[in-house]
Amino acid sequence: MASLSNSLQLKHGLTSWCPGSSALTRRLPSSSIRFRSFVVAASSFSNDNREFVIVGGGNAAGYAARTFVEHGMADGKLCIVSKEAYAPYERPALTKGYLFPLDKKPARLPGFHTCVGSGGERQTPEWYKEKGIEMIYEDPVTGIDTEKQTLTTNSGKLLKYGSLIIATGCTASRFPDKIGGNFPGVHYIRDVADADSLISSLEKAQKVVIVGGGYIGMEVAAAAVAWKLDTSIIFPENQLLQRLFTPSLAQRYEELYKEYGVKFLKGASIKNLEAGPDGRVAAVKLGDGSTVEADMVVIGIGAKPAVSPFEVVGLNNTVGGIQVDGLFRTSVPGIFAVGDVAAFPLKMYDRVARVEHVDHARRSAQHCVKSLLSAQTHTYDYLPYFYSRVFEYEGSPRKVWWQFFGDSVGETVEIGNFDPKIATFWIDSGKLKGVLLESGNAEEFKLLPELARNQPSIDKAKLEKASSVEEALEIAKASLQIV
Repeated sequence: MASLSNSLQLKHGLTSWCPGSSALTRRLPSSSIRFRSFVVAASSFSNDNREFVIVGGGNAAGYAARTFVEHGMADGKLCIVSKEAYAPYERPALTKGYLFPLDKKPARLPGFHTCVGSGGERQTPEWYKEKGIEMIYEDPVTGIDTEKQTLTTNSGKLLKYGSLIIATGCTASRFPDKIGGNFPGVHYIRDVADADSLISSLEKAQKVVIVGGGYIGMEVAAAAVAWKLDTSIIFPENQLLQRLFTPSLAQRYEELYKEYGVKFLKGASIKNLEAGPDGRVAAVKLGDGSTVEADMVVIGIGAKPAVSPFEVVGLNNTVGGIQVDGLFRTSVPGIFAVGDVAAFPLKMYDRVARVEHVDHARRSAQHCVKSLLSAQTHTYDYLPYFYSRVFEYEGSPRKVWWQFFGDSVGETVEIGNFDPKIATFWIDSGKLKGVLLESGNAEEFKLLPELARNQPSIDKAKLEKASSVEEALEIAKASLQIV
């Protein structure tokens, strides 16, 4: 679920450059501050020397902006630079709701701008204007000078920063052009523009092939079912979501998808994509020489951290991304990295991880900004959390929603028959390390993070004898009381 490492050696200092902002410097521990000074003409820079600059326009940027506002440090002090044309939004909506047909009431902006995903205020473009936050759209950063503390954008803007937060997220892994990865009708999904293009194809398609058996593959396939399309999923593994699901759990989901008419080609390699006379994708050619017809193909084979042009800040070669400490400070004073792009110490498991998930994007951004603007010095203590929601459109015979908390290590115990509930418990050295629950109620879902955080000792044999998911959860809950 996350790339992992077992070592972390970081010694960073917290830097803040705040012209005329003594209030901020008083909030920071004096031992943590290193000041840089420079003399420049304000007119030289496109952002009028903003004290804080965020690079990236995703969830992390939106939640960071809200935290700056909460601390009274946004108005006239914060600039956000994004490659997208939209204000930050809740990216999971793109595959969980945006792809539904119009009669299924699909998600649309501004309905899912941050921070509605966590019950916060909807931060539309007008919100940023009202809060005095400078937004630079469709102009990605192409260069950085850490000594001069400047950024260069694609359009040639020169931006000065005092403190810089890198929140560039990930980019979708793509098929090479030489095997058809850029044919018309071949889609990747990472932003609204991708989703709009995909919908355009869904409206005209009859046969869709989805490459990848992970989150993207499962969620896009569920959306394709709503369009009543001939849908196939191809992946090289022997099961769905191999990073998390047990083989038996994966089989349950596969059977559910088959009930919706989805076809599976497991353990299959892809040689290349083939185009028709009009140049659009027409088929997927497999390694065994067979072909699968398709008038659209969706590639969901993972993502890569968007580190360019920030390699100079310091990368983690084991898990990828930009290496940071528990306050999200990089090795360069004054520069921070959050969200998908950050390789951070996963405190509760004593290892380094890079987590590609909206929950971490939100929490890491908030923790970073609070540390930057206040006396907060406690390190980030994240509990891994993953979830998925599929078939949630009107008329669906069954809506599916699972949550997982913790670490998927050790032996597993599976309880329930998936009609509708099922739970999987991961037990290592007698300790409950992780738990996944499908179709639970609010109270049951609330119990999961408590179990995963406390890692109680649990009687595996007793758990295996549970006659229902409810009984299994009660056994796990009771284990929290054992000292």
